[in-house]
Amino acid sequence: MKLHRNLVFAVIDALGLIFNEGEYADKVVEKVLKRDKRWGSRDRGFIAETTYDIVRWKRLYAEIAEVKAPYSRANLFRLFTVWAVLRGIDLPDWKQLEPVPARRIKGRFDELSKIRKFKESIPDWIDELGVKALGEKLWTSEIAALNKQADVILRVNSLKTTKEKLRKSLLDDGIVAEPIKGYSSALKLAERTNVFTKQSFKDGWFEVQDASSQLVSEFLDVQPGQRVVDTCAGAGGKTLHLAALMQNKGQLIALDIYDNKLKELKRRARRNGAHNIEPRHISSTKIIKKLYNKADRVLIDAPCTGLGVLRRNPGAKWKMQPDFLEKITKTQQEILRSYSKMVKSGGKMVYATCSILPQENNEQVKSFLASEEGKDFTLAKENKIFASKSGYDGFYMALLERA
Repeated sequence: MKLHRNLVFAVIDALGLIFNEGEYADKVVEKVLKRDKRWGSRDRGFIAETTYDIVRWKRLYAEIAEVKAPYSRANLFRLFTVWAVLRGIDLPDWKQLEPVPARRIKGRFDELSKIRKFKESIPDWIDELGVKALGEKLWTSEIAALNKQADVILRVNSLKTTKEKLRKSLLDDGIVAEPIKGYSSALKLAERTNVFTKQSFKDGWFEVQDASSQLVSEFLDVQPGQRVVDTCAGAGGKTLHLAALMQNKGQLIALDIYDNKLKELKRRARRNGAHNIEPRHISSTKIIKKLYNKADRVLIDAPCTGLGVLRRNPGAKWKMQPDFLEKITKTQQEILRSYSKMVKSGGKMVYATCSILPQENNEQVKSFLASEEGKDFTLAKENKIFASKSGYDGFYMALLERA
């Protein structure tokens, strides 16, 4: 691979914003890719994937390069040098790239790869938390799986097309997509590519959504004609899936505390042809109280640490602080106890997170069932998904039924 100066400099600029300014990796990459309209898909792919790669392996590369935060521009180039050498890429003779013996970099890599916190490039506290929560064996497998690049998974929008029609349309665009056994609406791309420019996406035939995430809406067992509430809808990935499962029949109320996310949901709903969605901004507790005992189905896709989705959001492990788990578990329990009141007698509720920690998952459900608010509920079934076993994101979902 030949390195091009403008592309490498774009990566360095992106890393500076992420590591030193605390900006979110996805937002930075999106911004940097708009710099030069002449960049083709390969150029853009290099910038995005290299940036995410160095963010994912920051601790390991920093240890090898012997640099510490805050990172000067020279230090960022040293991180890039480690990345390039470990991939067998020949370094050009640029003044920004210091000549570093490849043997020394590889030697340090071999040495550090014997220690999990360096090998998997994670903060000490997350490593300790993982071992305590999951045990040595499962945590070692899980964090390794969560450091692999995520596949591109599509969810077929059954309101507009079928799996076979979408596959044919994508094939006409030179994209191979295969069904995944056990996932009714999922297609996995054989190779990573930008699908958002394709006509089938613009026509609302699919959304990009991980296979594990697609299981959540199906877990809720919605039926056409019901009143369903998605309590933490965000930009609506699961809301849109629920609309498709409901065949656009009934009422689907999408709640969120962030109005801007609901505006994005409205835009996506129009593209998807989802007409039964009613976004409601949670501007006060009145919005929640009006729905008490009114819903056939309630989805609580709770805010969480996101440790199950590090494959697609590697920067999260550097932004998260040790006290966050305590804060978020408190919030989760408050949400569960409040939003569960929307479920009417005989109704069902799913509590879900994109975390692999018991503290956020089955322990939260157990605590809820023992509470005053949870006394009428029973746990019907739960699904603990680990990336190391499924090959997809780590997730948890529990189906609760109200008497």
